[in-house]
Amino acid sequence: MKNTEKPRPPLPPFDAVTAAQKVRMAEDAWNSRDPEKVALAYTEASVWRNRAEFLSGREAIAQFLTRKWHRELDYRLVKELWAFHNNRIAVRFAYEWHDDNGHWYRSYGNENWEFDEQGFMQLRIASINDLPIGESERKFHWPLGRRPDDQPTLSELKL
Repeated sequence: MKNTEKPRPPLPPFDAVTAAQKVRMAEDAWNSRDPEKVALAYTEASVWRNRAEFLSGREAIAQFLTRKWHRELDYRLVKELWAFHNNRIAVRFAYEWHDDNGHWYRSYGNENWEFDEQGFMQLRIASINDLPIGESERKFHWPLGRRPDDQPTLSELKL
């Protein structure tokens, strides 16, 4: 089904600059922890695999993210471009969060993204592992929200 919404640049085919822009835009949106805002980056029929959960459509995505951010508190995320080709981008990421008992985790993963011609993500496949960490092991300390430009990348942090 063709997407008739206003385009969401940058648009495919991606180059190194536009792929990196798309990754940073996604990171910024996820760090907002606003499920409705994040869901707008996906097609109405977007298909997801997130760990062992399979989702389809913006409403399911927004519901999933609402549950996620009620469970994963003080969430801070860093994404990094891994590869790109035409309308696909591969990303690696890490995020830190704690549960309602104060136990901290660093979650690592990889995502494969596929975009439609209007720049909306139509497919997201995520593989994620959680590592329990002590509060003293945290590396992401910026105020909640967008990661400041002067904060280290995953490569700089050797993650």
